[in-house]
Amino acid sequence: MTDSTHSPAFDAAAEFDRQVATLVALGYPALSGSTPDRFAELVAPLRAAAVARTDSAAYAGQEPAVTGRIPFVLVVGRALAPIERTMPLTTLHGGRLPGFVDRSFEPGSLERFVATEPTRPPGPDGVHLVFDVERGEEFCGVVPGDALATVAERGRTPLTVEEGVAVLTHVPEVLVKNKCFSLGGSRCGDRRIPAIWISKRAPKLGWCWEGNPHTWLGMASAGVRHA
Repeated sequence: MTDSTHSPAFDAAAEFDRQVATLVALGYPALSGSTPDRFAELVAPLRAAAVARTDSAAYAGQEPAVTGRIPFVLVVGRALAPIERTMPLTTLHGGRLPGFVDRSFEPGSLERFVATEPTRPPGPDGVHLVFDVERGEEFCGVVPGDALATVAERGRTPLTVEEGVAVLTHVPEVLVKNKCFSLGGSRCGDRRIPAIWISKRAPKLGWCWEGNPHTWLGMASAGVRHA
């Protein structure tokens, strides 16, 4: 068991820089039609917020694979980096097989899974932060519609597809067997809810029905968005 009282405080500034470096290394600047320098300039204004809004002491010594909690994640929206291009850039922690979009998304359907009004990303630049992210394994085995209601009652917000891909990109160790997560912040007008789970030793973006519970699928959420 990790004893946070004897662990150094979480370094939010270093973590923000690491996430930016990860995106640059994966080619996000090129995906967004930019250069590494211009991309770094685009996200730079978010650094101060990442530092100011993170309770560094609360995350000291925490392991996301165990707790399912992440202080913040830097998100690049689909307008800059399409999901069909970013999902294959993900892997499982320690794995090498690329993530993929499941064939259950019929051609052209993924683009219809957009943020709902309450989960619409803020800001005009296509980048934002989500704070206090939870994998949501407490909702494993719970009907997704009921899980969404509980998330809302707590004043939290379900993650969108882009945010789920960002979580997996920056903190791949959070996706583990039997603790995968739905992304109820993106919907297409029917009863389907996107989700990320493990299939064929790789991350898979698929969907499940909002009325069907799964013992291995929770509901990911965040405390707040910031742009």
